[in-house]
Parts: sequence; C-alpha cells; structure tokens
Amino acid sequence: MAVFTEVSHAEAQALLSQLGLGELQDMQGCAGGIENTNYFVTTDQGAYVLTLFERLTFEQLPFYLRLMKHLALKGIPVPDPAADAAGDILHTLKGKPAAVVNRLRGKSELAPTQAHCAEVGAMLARMHLAGQDYDRKQPNLRGLGWWNDTVPVVLPHLTTAQAALISAELAYQNHVAASSAYAALPRGPVHADLFRDNVMFATDASANEPELTGFFDFYFAGVDTWLFDIAVCLNDWCIDLPTGTHDPARAQAFLQAYAAQRPLSAEERLLLPAMLRAGALRFWTSRLWDFHLPREASMLQPHDPTHFERVLRQRVQHPVLAQDLLDLQACI
Repeated sequence: MAVFTEVSHAEAQALLSQLGLGELQDMQGCAGGIENTNYFVTTDQGAYVLTLFERLTFEQLPFYLRLMKHLALKGIPVPDPAADAAGDILHTLKGKPAAVVNRLRGKSELAPTQAHCAEVGAMLARMHLAGQDYDRKQPNLRGLGWWNDTVPVVLPHLTTAQAALISAELAYQNHVAASSAYAALPRGPVHADLFRDNVMFATDASANEPELTGFFDFYFAGVDTWLFDIAVCLNDWCIDLPTGTHDPARAQAFLQAYAAQRPLSAEERLLLPAMLRAGALRFWTSRLWDFHLPREASMLQPHDPTHFERVLRQRVQHPVLAQDLLDLQACI
C-alpha cells in the first residue's frame, strides 16, 4: 500500500460524493505494500480505504471486486466495495481504476499465537467454501506461468547458489504441476496473499480469545488450488520469521481449525510439502523482482527477498507432512 499516484482532497471528495459516502474529514496515504496507491479516508459517515490500481486493469478488476462483494454477502468479513447510483463498484480517478471499501475495525497481529492461527485457518476454510459458487473465472496471475516468466529475469541478480536453488525449485514445481495428484486438488477462488498484515483482529484486551474481524487486500486473488492458499498462510503465520523455521504448534492449530471446516483430500495431504515450497518460491520470486526492478513511489518500502529464500531452504530441507499436523482419521 504505497502511494504511486497523488490524490488531492478535492479529487477524493468528488469520488466520495459520487458514492454517497459523505464529507471528507481526513485523508492519509498508506505506507505499506508495493502494488497499489492506497489512502485511509475518514468522512462524516465512516472510515474507508481508497485504492487506485497501478498494475491491474479495468478488465481484470471486476474479478477481485465482485469476489469481495460475493464473500461479504456470504458473511465472510471482507471489505465491501462501495457502489455508485448505477450499482458500479469499479470507478475511475486520475484516469486510473479505483475503488472505495469500508475500513475494517481492529489491527493486524504481527506476533500471532496458536489462537490467532486457529482463527485464520477456520475463516480461510469458510472463505473457500463460500467462494465455490462464485461465477467469475480468473487464474492466479502470480502462479506458475508468472514464475516461469519472471525467474529468468531475476537470475542475473543472484549469486551462483541462489540461482541454482531457484532454478531447481522452478523445475520441481513444473514437475509437480504436471502430476495427476496436482490435477485432482480441489480449487476455487483463493486470496493468495493472506499474510499477517492482511488480517484484522479486534483489539479488546478483555476478550479471552482473539476476534478475527476481517481479511483484506484481495488484489492477488485468483482461481487456484485451495492448498496453495493454505501453504501461503502456513509460510507466514506458522514460522519463526527471523529464521524461516517451521512452528509445529501454530501450524497444527491452523491446519486443524481449517480441516474442521473443510477436511483435506488425500491429494492435499500428499502435496502439502510441495505446495509449501511453491508458496515460498512465489514470494521469493516476486520480492526479487520488486527489489531489483523497483518502481518509483512515495513511501515505497520493498520487502527483503532473502526472507523467502530462507523459508524455501527450510521447506526443502525439512518437509512438513500433513500427518504430523492432523488427525487424519478426522479429515477423511
């Protein structure tokens, strides 16, 4: 959530008025993230997030926005895009695609406990089930095809050891994707970027259990395997961040809570180690790309690519098996 495109108060007010969202009282650029321009805006009617899309097109965006609307109507706590008088939820600002969504209450939990991980796992399963009947189709644009295109671009920036690792992993993931087990994996709309900073929890310190108040930032979503979504979460919520090592207690809490809502298939249990590696490869590749081929932006803060190199090495050297995290009899 960087600021690539500056928006004036007058420009923001014009869009807010078009959407019937009241009078602008405050507007602040968001410093996190690297894909879109985002502003927190407060009006006399509520708190919202204004997004200008810097890479996604007018043709691509209805998939994301309509998915959020679909999930919101199914009771999944996600940002709900605001519509104009004609019912349109995709707008134009400064000549770019734009959207305004309600701002979720609470804050992100950057040091999650087992209880936080269980909440995320259960809600992710509910989200997958709620999205089964979503009728729009769009692939995960940062999936295997993008890895195959992007890895050769970043290779010149890597050490010999890094280049060997990323090339070998890419070959392995192409092999996995050609297998019959992979073809049998359940799939549907996935978030594909559900990191700790993309989930909100209520901040009531008196509550005994954390209250998950929302998933947000769906702009990497697409149709992919649900197992890939699970793997992305396990690679962020259930590891030691400094080292990338697996945290079995948090991972077990996450996966058991997920499986209680939607039991994993035999193919999912089999391919969990491969998808954990796939999730690490995806984010190592994208962070290398953003780090070595950056775009200019106000408040742009590219992420450290070596973090997911460490995660990938951990996943290759120490595979995590589904049977180590689940009571398999409960998941068949």
